Amino acid sequence: MKQAGNTAETSVVVRVRGLTRRFGELTAVDSLNLEIRSGEIFGLVGPDGAGKTTTMRLLCGLMDPSDGSVEVCGLDVAREPARVRDRIGYMAQRFGLYVDLTVKENLDFYAELFSLRDEKRADLMEQLLSMTRMAPFRDRQAGKLSGGMKQKLALMCALLHEPEVLFLDEPTNGVDPISRRDFWVILYQLVRRGLTVVVSTAYLDEAERCNRVGLMHEGRLILCDAPDALGGHVTGRCFRLHCDDVRGCRRVLEDWPPAQSVRPSGASVRVMLEPEVTVSELNRFLESRGYGKVSIEPVPTSVEDVFITLTAERAV
Repeated sequence: MKQAGNTAETSVVVRVRGLTRRFGELTAVDSLNLEIRSGEIFGLVGPDGAGKTTTMRLLCGLMDPSDGSVEVCGLDVAREPARVRDRIGYMAQRFGLYVDLTVKENLDFYAELFSLRDEKRADLMEQLLSMTRMAPFRDRQAGKLSGGMKQKLALMCALLHEPEVLFLDEPTNGVDPISRRDFWVILYQLVRRGLTVVVSTAYLDEAERCNRVGLMHEGRLILCDAPDALGGHVTGRCFRLHCDDVRGCRRVLEDWPPAQSVRPSGASVRVMLEPEVTVSELNRFLESRGYGKVSIEPVPTSVEDVFITLTAERAV
């Protein structure tokens, strides 16, 4: 999957130290340490309830931390929230624009909020409408847009003041696959223009589109690295199995101790085995359970494989 450009030599624009947020006895974000580099797409990845939205709101200064600190563009978010907001864009998980206004009227409204001059406003709007391919829909009411179009409109409004860092909280949640793909094409364009993007997502396939990802589980950051380097953090080897009874094969593998993780993958079963287990041993085990006709092929370790394996280890 295509990824954004190399960011190894760039500076840190988001620096997080010991970030914690408690709600009564619940710790939603627990001692988070993180650095995000200029010009990269950084993905905050995890299931619902992992603490992603709370983290995003803390990074943007929309919520006060219980402990720890956040710096964005060299500014302390707690001490200088207004200056930070001038330099960031934020797109919330839920569509929050005015459904009875047209696309252009929504853009005009946000341009007024950002005090954009008329001459600059017109140029910026045309650029954004062209980039998102929303120009033909400028006179359509926001409430009559598709889910993907609504997300594009929200993105344009977040970009009107030309922020340095863009925070997107699960922007493709509930959006159809084609609109998801189009949205990521736009993000790549923005990064090529120098923007830094921080995106949260529950879609593990989207994690592979980022420069680096932070895997979150129960409020903690359990791993942070480039997608193609995540496999080096687990010892197991991945295989795809094809057989007539996929469900039954999966059940017997789930009870086999050398299988670190087992999950369905389309019409096949994907299994991560302990490194010392051979394919011959796997075959013998399956034959002993009545699965003699199974096709086994090695496959690269994915972000999903790593996440499932690491969270399963923590649950033990």
